[in-house]
Amino acid sequence: MKREILISYDTNEKQVAILEDGHLEEFYIERHDAHRMFGNIYKGKVKTIVPGIGAAFVDLGTGKDGFLYVTDALKSPLDLDAEFEENTEVEQRRRDRFKRIEEVLKVGQELIVQVVKESIRNKGPRLTTHFSIPARYLVMMPGEQKIGISRRIEDRQERDRIRKIFQELEIPQGVGFIVRTAGEGKSAREFNRDIRYLTRLWKKIHELIEVKKATSLIHQELDLVERVIRDHLTEDTDEIVVDHREIYRKVQRFLQLYIPGHKIMIRMHHDRRSLFEKYNIEKEIERTFQKNVQLKSGGHIVIEQTEGLVAIDVNTGKFTGTKNLEETVYKTNMEAAAEIARHLRLRDMGGIIIIDFIDMERAEHRRNLFRTFKEAVRKDRARTNILQMSELGLVEMTRQRIRPSLESAVYDMCPYCEGKGIVKSAATMAIQTIRELRKALGNTHERTVNAYVHPEVAERLLNQEKKAIHHLERATRSRIFLFSDPSLHREDANITFVK
Repeated sequence: MKREILISYDTNEKQVAILEDGHLEEFYIERHDAHRMFGNIYKGKVKTIVPGIGAAFVDLGTGKDGFLYVTDALKSPLDLDAEFEENTEVEQRRRDRFKRIEEVLKVGQELIVQVVKESIRNKGPRLTTHFSIPARYLVMMPGEQKIGISRRIEDRQERDRIRKIFQELEIPQGVGFIVRTAGEGKSAREFNRDIRYLTRLWKKIHELIEVKKATSLIHQELDLVERVIRDHLTEDTDEIVVDHREIYRKVQRFLQLYIPGHKIMIRMHHDRRSLFEKYNIEKEIERTFQKNVQLKSGGHIVIEQTEGLVAIDVNTGKFTGTKNLEETVYKTNMEAAAEIARHLRLRDMGGIIIIDFIDMERAEHRRNLFRTFKEAVRKDRARTNILQMSELGLVEMTRQRIRPSLESAVYDMCPYCEGKGIVKSAATMAIQTIRELRKALGNTHERTVNAYVHPEVAERLLNQEKKAIHHLERATRSRIFLFSDPSLHREDANITFVK
């Protein structure tokens, strides 16, 4: 499999595409004016305590307060010399679970917090006092004193090998580490390099905590390009292609810091065509935002993002198969499973996700589909939880949401339909306009009225509803003049009286 990372910068927007065998697998956008907060560490001040939801609102100095649940505020990780016995810590957390927010925090209190979820719509960023600072192979957890290993490293011998390495490494007091999935197969030297880097970084953060006043930024997470290289670069990456000279040099410096002696090819794009155009992924990126996703077989999936959840429906569409209905449905579902997992990553959809696969009669087919879908989701770096398929063929899952979806980052709510996706028909608006005219004429002594409506509504009123208008004029002893106004929303009707 050929794996490439494409990095494009144009008009204050960075775009990163990850390709596998020429197919778009992941896509990220970051704009210069975006207020990116995830991973940042702040010295904040408690502004309000809300016992009813067990949370506090914390002023970060950013213009939008963050919220901190009581379970995320119980333990401060600021003591570099702290040591925790694992059993004692678990027992302490069990006792802390029943504490109330007003017992833990008070208004005006200063505290150090990290953003674990970006501000989404009207919600402020979610905060924690349990820090995690990632490097390439490790994540440091100040205030902990234990070593964890990513669950995605499933081989027991490999897990034992990593534990043995860490028993021999010199680990700083008062900090714990989690070995990331990328740490599989890595040597003690590579782990030690990450430990040294993270220890230096945490000491710098700790020094800033001592001198900076609330409310202020203490530590800023890496930007998009650096995060992608840190989190997505693997040994099977063939090359990184960049179309901007400054970003190209930045990538080189970052690789020298994180992977000294690397053998990854970094290439500068000089073609007249844009980088994404050359790799034929511009149309694929555009299709990422469409509601309907076509499958190669002729079937399709429909993706609906709502405020509460994401609903995904699978349909056979034009695909009729060659044997029978069960085989047609099975093949469509199996193809859809891989494509749905891919679009979850591409669109960065989070929260509750409901997938309505087409009903299948054979239990073996349902089991195979579920296994295939779980295997496809394993490629996802976000934390997921998939429940067993229901008797109705529904798969319920959750996907970690730490920032707004790609769609919400690129699109605004339609000002015309206000997010409904539909508007009232011309027939409906014509009837509604007549009702508004009847109501307005019944409340005034004025006998002449002008009605300004959308052209489609005006046409309906002047033709199909012509008799209704004449009847209203006779009944109210008035004159009604209708005007077509292209500047009006179809659902608007402006009624004015002529004196």
